[in-house]
Amino acid sequence: MSDRYPLISGAEPWSAPGAGARAGIGIVVSHGFTGNPTATRGVGEALAGRGFAVEVVRLPGHGTHWRDMKATRYVDWRGEVERAAVALHAAGKRVVVAGLSLGGTIALDLAASRGDVLAGAVAINGTVLDRAGVAARLAPVTQLFIPAIPARLAGLAKNDIARGGDEHAYPTVPLKAAYSAMRVLPALRAALPGIAIPVLVAYSPQDHSVSPENSRAVLRALAGKDVTELVLERSFHVATLDHDADLLVDEITRFADRVAGPGAAAAGPA
Repeated sequence: MSDRYPLISGAEPWSAPGAGARAGIGIVVSHGFTGNPTATRGVGEALAGRGFAVEVVRLPGHGTHWRDMKATRYVDWRGEVERAAVALHAAGKRVVVAGLSLGGTIALDLAASRGDVLAGAVAINGTVLDRAGVAARLAPVTQLFIPAIPARLAGLAKNDIARGGDEHAYPTVPLKAAYSAMRVLPALRAALPGIAIPVLVAYSPQDHSVSPENSRAVLRALAGKDVTELVLERSFHVATLDHDADLLVDEITRFADRVAGPGAAAAGPA
C-alpha cells in the first residue's frame, strides 16, 4: 500500500539491532490513531540505548496526509505491527509489543491472538471500550456518507501532552478508517480474559482523548493473570512525549527483562 503524499518530517519508522545482554529481546513500538512515530521514536531510541532490538513502526496511511489514511483499515494497522513482531521472532528474538493509544489496542489484540510470537505486551492509554459521544453513536451511518470530520469532533484532543509539544497527528479523521477500529472492540473485549502472556497496562488519569476507564477495564478483565498496572500521574494522553516518558522507559525495561530476558526463556512461547 503506497502513500500519495510525502512523509511528515520525523514520521519515519526507525529500528535498532540490539546490543549486549539485551540483544536477544525485541521490542515493537507502535504509535496511535492518526499519529506517527514522532510520538514514539524517543521511547524507542531510549530502549535501544539500553540494548534492546527495537522496531518503531509507522502504521499504514499515517505520517503523511489524512487522505492516505482513508484507504486503510484496522486490519492494515494490526498487520504492520504483527509483521514487525513476527520478523523479530523469526530472527530469534523474544518479543514484546508496546503501543500507545490505538497501538495499545493492537498490542492487546496481538497478546490475545499471537502468544506463539509474543513474550509480553504493553498497552499505553489503549482503547477497548466503545467511545462515547454523538459522533461515535452515529459513526455506522455517517461513515457511509461523510469521508472525514475534524479530530476534535471525534473526541481527540489536539496535542494531548501536559508538558506541551506537537505530535503532528492528523487534524482530520477519515470516518471509514475510524469505524474499522470501532468495530473490532467488542471482539477484543471478549478476548481479553483469554490472554495468557504477561501484560503491562500503563494509563494517564488525566487523559483527554481516551478515558482511563479503558485501561481499568483491561485490568479487571486480566485480574488473576500476570498483569502490571502503571499509573502515569503527570502525563496526558501522549505519555510517550510527556513528563512520564522516562518512567515508561524504566518500566518497559523492567517488564521486558522479566518476561523476555534469559531467565524467562524456558517459560515463554517458542
